[in-house]
Amino acid sequence: MTGSDLREFAELLYEEARSRTDSPVGTMFNGAFVEAFREYLVEDGSIEDIESAYCRKQIGRSVAEAYGYGLQDEDTVLDVIIAEHGWKAEVMRKAEVQRAVRRAQVFVEKCRTGLYLGMEETDPAYPMAKRIHDVWPALNRVRIFLFTDARVTVDSMPPGEIDSLRCTYEVWDIARLHRLASSGRRSEETVITLDEFGGPLTCLAAPGDADYQCFLAVLPGALLAELYERHGARLLQRNVRAFLQARGKVNKGIGETVRENPGRFLAYNNGVSATATAADTEYLPDGSLVIASLTDLQIVNGGQTTASLHRVWLGDPLALATVRVPAKITVVRPELLDDLVPRISRYANSQNAIKEADFEANSPYHVELQELSRSEWAPAPEGSTQMTRWYYERVRGQYQVDLGRARVRHQLPDFRRENPVGQKFGKTDVARYELTHLKRPHDVVLGAEKCFRLWTEDVVARFDGTPDRRYFREVVAKLILFEHTRKIIQRMRLGGYLGPTTAYTVALMVDRLGEAVDLERIWRAQGLPQRIADLVPTLAADVVRPLLVDAPGSGNVGEWCKKVQCWERVRDADWHPN
Repeated sequence: MTGSDLREFAELLYEEARSRTDSPVGTMFNGAFVEAFREYLVEDGSIEDIESAYCRKQIGRSVAEAYGYGLQDEDTVLDVIIAEHGWKAEVMRKAEVQRAVRRAQVFVEKCRTGLYLGMEETDPAYPMAKRIHDVWPALNRVRIFLFTDARVTVDSMPPGEIDSLRCTYEVWDIARLHRLASSGRRSEETVITLDEFGGPLTCLAAPGDADYQCFLAVLPGALLAELYERHGARLLQRNVRAFLQARGKVNKGIGETVRENPGRFLAYNNGVSATATAADTEYLPDGSLVIASLTDLQIVNGGQTTASLHRVWLGDPLALATVRVPAKITVVRPELLDDLVPRISRYANSQNAIKEADFEANSPYHVELQELSRSEWAPAPEGSTQMTRWYYERVRGQYQVDLGRARVRHQLPDFRRENPVGQKFGKTDVARYELTHLKRPHDVVLGAEKCFRLWTEDVVARFDGTPDRRYFREVVAKLILFEHTRKIIQRMRLGGYLGPTTAYTVALMVDRLGEAVDLERIWRAQGLPQRIADLVPTLAADVVRPLLVDAPGSGNVGEWCKKVQCWERVRDADWHPN
């Protein structure tokens, strides 16, 4: 990876952010920069979802700053984003990294003590500050993420504390993001060295074939909990993550077994099934086989066990001292990941409540949508002769890989002109646009992962046949409708809740206008009809947003927007287009 590669990628990232907003600087661009980063990390599994919201306050001699936040693991883990952009792949020194992270830490500390009380409710950052304050008693960990287009010289940062809560720091610089984007893989490579968790793992080698190796082991419960503490949702295959959010009898039963009969956990629990792309093994002098390290470990069955043990461990690490968990670890060659891992995941979960649709990321639906995006030319916008494509990225990193191929073939300018980065979209994007058009904005607001899961179960799994040209054009038209509406609302500077306001505004337009929302016309124009564009400001500001922020019983607005009752109230609004 050369300096010119990173500078080019930094410019691409800037273009991607710039395509999301009309402003190349300021608060709106800050949010767009975070959104561009967010897509990579949600797909990677480093975060489940975040909401961009910029805040900077001078407090005495300190500065409190944040670019967004997210709540994970049933609102027990707080993610806060700090960003540094405009570096264009130049080096950011350790002291500058520490200052940026410190601003985020000050922000969290001030939120805890009531920063929102001194803010106007119309401040876009007000919902973020208030939400963090409200959930603070339930938190058990804080994670601060630095997103930057600089090259960072810091390898790692030791954990800290905020009001006795463990606080960890993740630095995502342009080099790390480039490795993820250009790999064509689903996630950044992770090597787990077991010496860091108590030593090598004794195992038995089971017969396999030329495509895989299989090892059977008994894991200390504390090892699973510590792995989850270190790597979080990235340890779990994407298909399983959203499933873990629900509390249920299984999770309660796991906790009860640990507390009441920890020595019987091995007998009672079915264990975990995991995959890896490499395992470093060796035979000890006594003839036993041990695993020293694992590359790209992914738990494909047993996510509930892992997450539940982690919750117990957070409350009392010693509670897992005698807990043991059976495990099957299948090592699959990297080139066979897309073929074998979904099958292993499907069959390992065949007796659980995860639906078949959860394993359809490589289904004919997505493959055909990708093929259509490579062959279907969009009409040239008015005043232009340049026809372009809307690039569907079925697997994160495909666009970057194709950029690299175009560079080798000396076709880079043509590729970027024909496939603008602002016209790249992925699976979670399609889920958002489709569910909005199906008048389910409350599901869209749940976040990228949960929205994707619902769409997969309710739309993709029931799709009859495969997408055709008309279907692809309609998907793109829904994208244009959503994103152009979002930009109009963003320019209005209404305050927070841009995402929910957009989803509900589009859904209400679709509900009231019906066939007047002509998707074929939007596709041909590659933009919004003027009539629809003219409706957005009044509809968003005077109808939708007041109903969103008026949560019953002065409740949390973010949570209210996720309820079907919120959509029912908006849908019943007294608004009729002229």
